[in-house]
Amino acid sequence: MSDQFDLGSMLSQAMAMQQQFEQARADAATREFVGQAGGGAVAIRVTGGMQVLNVSISPEAVDPSDVAMLEDLVLASFHDALAQIDAMQQEVLGPFQNAAMPDLGDLGDLGGLVDLEALGLFGAPDDIIEIDSPHPDDQA
Repeated sequence: MSDQFDLGSMLSQAMAMQQQFEQARADAATREFVGQAGGGAVAIRVTGGMQVLNVSISPEAVDPSDVAMLEDLVLASFHDALAQIDAMQQEVLGPFQNAAMPDLGDLGDLGGLVDLEALGLFGAPDDIIEIDSPHPDDQA
C-alpha cells in the first residue's frame, strides 16, 4: 500500500509550497532597492513590488544646458534598481519556479480505475477539436 499514490499527501505538500511561495513573494515585494548612476549623483529607491519610493538628484548632476544627460542618469539608475529586483526574484522565487512536480504515479489513469483514452479524453497531439459558435440569429 506504501507504493500507492497518496493524493492527500500530495495536496498537503502543494498547499504548503503555495503558502511558502506567497510568503516569499510578499517578503520580496516589501524589500527596498536603490539604483544609482553617475557615481551616486542620481539614486532611485524602489520596492521589490515595483513601487518607486524616492528619486534623489545631486545638485552637481543638474546642468541646465545638458538636460539629456540628467535624463540618462535617471533612466540608468532606474534600470540599476530593476536589475537588482530581478536578481532578488531569481534568488528568492527561483526555487519555486523551478520546483519539480511530484511523481504522480498512476494518476494519469486514476489508478487504473478509468481508461481515459477509451473515453476519448486524450487523443493524438494533432487532433483538432472544432467548436461551433452560435449564430447571432439563433434563438436558445
